[in-house]
Amino acid sequence: MGKGRSAVTICFTNNKGGSGKSTSCANLGYELAAEGKRVLLIDGDMQLNLSLSFFDEERVLEMAAGEKNLYHGIRNKKDLQEYIAATPYENLDLIPSSLLMSQIEYELFMMMQREFVLKKCLEGLKEKGGYDYILIDAPPTLGTWVINILCASDYVIVPVEASPWGLFGLANMFDFLGGLQDMTQAQVLGVLITKVDERKNYYRQTREILGGYQEIRVFDSFIHVDASIEWAQDASKPVAVYKRSARSAAEFKEAAKEVISTVQKERRE
Repeated sequence: MGKGRSAVTICFTNNKGGSGKSTSCANLGYELAAEGKRVLLIDGDMQLNLSLSFFDEERVLEMAAGEKNLYHGIRNKKDLQEYIAATPYENLDLIPSSLLMSQIEYELFMMMQREFVLKKCLEGLKEKGGYDYILIDAPPTLGTWVINILCASDYVIVPVEASPWGLFGLANMFDFLGGLQDMTQAQVLGVLITKVDERKNYYRQTREILGGYQEIRVFDSFIHVDASIEWAQDASKPVAVYKRSARSAAEFKEAAKEVISTVQKERRE
C-alpha cells in the first residue's frame, strides 16, 4: 500500500455494557480485512475483550503486563506504530490494551490538551498510509478517554442490543456526542443492532424507537443471537474463522460491506 492513503478511523462506542461492541469491532475488522482492506484494531478497553478476540488469554495477559500496549503509548505520548502486534490473519493488526487502562483518566488529567493525546499519537501512523481502516473499541463510559477516542475518529458505530434495556441511556450518549461537535468531526456512521432473537419482538421495537432519532442512520445489516459467537470468543477467533457456515459470520460480512459502501458514500458527499 502506498504512502499517502488516509485511513478511515471508526470508533465503536456505547455507554451501556453488553451491547456487542467489542464483538462487532473484532468481527467487522476481520471481515474488512477479508475484503482486502488493511485494518488496524485498537483495544481501548481495560477489559481486553478485543485483544482476547485474536490471542489466547496467556498471550493477552503477557502483552497487557508488558510495555508494548496502548496504555504505555498514551502515557508516554509515543507514535503508536511501535505498539502494533500482528494478528494471525492477513491484513489485520492490533494495538493491545492493558489492565492499567483503568488509570488512563488520571494520566490524561495531568496532560496538556488532554482530549487530543490519542489523535496526536496516531498522526505518524496515519501519515505512513499503511492502513485503510483503524477501528477503535471504546470502553462503556463517557469520560475523558472516550472523548480522546472520539476526537481521533472520523466516524462512530453504535452497537445496540435488541433487548428491553438495550436502548437504556442511548439518548444520553447521543447528547454527549452532540456536545463534542466543537472538538471532534466524528459523525455517527450508523447504529448496528446486535443480539437479535426473532422469536421475540424486541428487534422491531428497537428499530421503531431508533427511527425516532432524526439523522441517525440504522444499518440494514444486523446480527442475530448465535452460539457460534460465544464459542469463537472462547477460542480467541473471529466467528468466520471458527465456523464459516455460522449465520453470524455471513451477517458480519454483509455488515462490513455496508460499512465500506456507507463510508464511500459519506466521503463523496
